[in-house]
Amino acid sequence: MNYRHAFHAGNHADVLKHITLSRLIALLSRKEAPFVCLDSHAGVGLYDLKGDQASRTGEWLEGIARLWDAPDLPELTADYFGVLRALNPDDQLRYYPGSPELARQLTRMQDRVLLNEKHPEDGQLLKDNMRGDRRVAVHLGEGWHVPRALLPVAEKRALLLIDPPFEQADELERCITALNESIARMRQTVVAIWYPIKDERQLKRFYQGLEKSSAPKLLRVELFVHSPDDATRLSGSGLAIANPPWGLEDELKQLLPWLAGKLAQSKGDWRLDWLIEEK
Repeated sequence: MNYRHAFHAGNHADVLKHITLSRLIALLSRKEAPFVCLDSHAGVGLYDLKGDQASRTGEWLEGIARLWDAPDLPELTADYFGVLRALNPDDQLRYYPGSPELARQLTRMQDRVLLNEKHPEDGQLLKDNMRGDRRVAVHLGEGWHVPRALLPVAEKRALLLIDPPFEQADELERCITALNESIARMRQTVVAIWYPIKDERQLKRFYQGLEKSSAPKLLRVELFVHSPDDATRLSGSGLAIANPPWGLEDELKQLLPWLAGKLAQSKGDWRLDWLIEEK
């Protein structure tokens, strides 16, 4: 599976990932103490939905386009849509924020944003898009090295997004390794792993690995736009979130049914449960 960000910007998986990221940042921001937002596979940070790559797939038309003019936007989506509206002030949906831009705009002056992108061209574009914000640092290297290279942080609080392209067969296993490394280096790190839902057999092994991980607690969040019985298509996506802040589970219980109803393509559904419950 090739999941280079630009081809899929604004699709249903991005919507789930980015609304959840916005809520994680909001909940962490309830405390005055600073935190660091890290992104291991950051992409370019900002996408033109009418550009060549996004236009080639048109996946955003079944994702963010369905929500853009929705009259019933939940209040919990206000931060996410605030960034979108700021990028599209003429109310014509064209520019879509990746995780780096959301993190940059939604974090506070006392927080930092540490981004990593391996692809050299994308990394340079990311640097250009983040230029001018001294709170943001862009690293050009292997995303799987981020836990060992950048954790722990001096701020004592960290949110790490792991969102690889899933071009290699072993990337689900590498996600679990990165989770364990993150927790070993800074136990309280909030780690959010994004993953596609395609092959249920492969995902079963992934879930088993997550359950055996060293995370103190681990929440599974999944949104389906098709029934997950066809391994040839992207049926949905999920986030495995270690150390989720208090309140996230209740917020997602409100958001997921609404998202499933809005984004379903053949059969919408959702799942929210604990793979590791807090002891």
